[in-house]
Amino acid sequence: MKAIVATDQAAGTAGIKLVERPEPQAAINDVIVEIHASGFVPTELTWPSTWADRVGRGRTPSIPGHELAGVVTALGYGTTGLSVGQRVFGLTDWYRDGTLAEYVAVEARNLAPLPGEVDFTVGASLPISGLTAWQGLFQHGRLQAGQSILVHGAAGAVGSIVVQLAREFGAYVIGTGRSADRQKALEFGVQEFLDLENDVLEDVGGVDLVFDVIGGDIGNRSACLTRAGGTLVSIVGPVEARPTDGLAIDFVVESDRAQLGEIVQRVRDGRLRTNIGNVSRLDNAIAAFNSTERRTGKTIIHIHL
Repeated sequence: MKAIVATDQAAGTAGIKLVERPEPQAAINDVIVEIHASGFVPTELTWPSTWADRVGRGRTPSIPGHELAGVVTALGYGTTGLSVGQRVFGLTDWYRDGTLAEYVAVEARNLAPLPGEVDFTVGASLPISGLTAWQGLFQHGRLQAGQSILVHGAAGAVGSIVVQLAREFGAYVIGTGRSADRQKALEFGVQEFLDLENDVLEDVGGVDLVFDVIGGDIGNRSACLTRAGGTLVSIVGPVEARPTDGLAIDFVVESDRAQLGEIVQRVRDGRLRTNIGNVSRLDNAIAAFNSTERRTGKTIIHIHL
């Protein structure tokens, strides 16, 4: 099968190439999925799990990519809950070969059914962005109706879903981004927009929840914006500055079939729109990864389409 492999950690995207690899075999509780579309996060090439297994042994060349939408073609021993021929989408294990390939072996529990009304491109754009938004808002941020939330990167792949879910659940949403992001953030539902290039972040005042996808100075300055009892949620690593009378939480997204079902149902009935940026074929994927253009949404690679 054709697959993208990462071979040189120091080289970044320059160290990935398109090769022929053996098709994977299904272990116990696995399924084999013929991948129709795969999502890709550029920072994957900096993750330790891309280069080493759980006990620290090198595992290159590795296949990156952890989001998929496709069709089940085989079941491993003991696998239940899915069937051959079923449309699925989901998030694969960080430490196993990923989804920038024609086929992948994945634990069945990491997948959810993909309704026929949702195309594979949209399905592949949902797992990381959708689950990150859901878990950050509801598991870690404990968002409640009537609260206010500051969403950094509100026009991005994750931020745009955070905005839509927060609005659905009755929050007042303030979004941030560059000046060029204003219109897109407003279209996704922010009620106020703050231009991080020209406006003063502290003018936002106090909010109940900060959802930070940027970190650094912006993340540190956001800590003082959290009201007493509020929460700063970060997806970019440990929080350096912490709210005086609130919580600071950083987390790594986890696969969850029930949550995937909640997310895709909202896409199916029109309550949620995904934010797709660059779309490419597997044969042209390396050029897409090396693009110098600013990414404005999720990068999707078409494979069996």
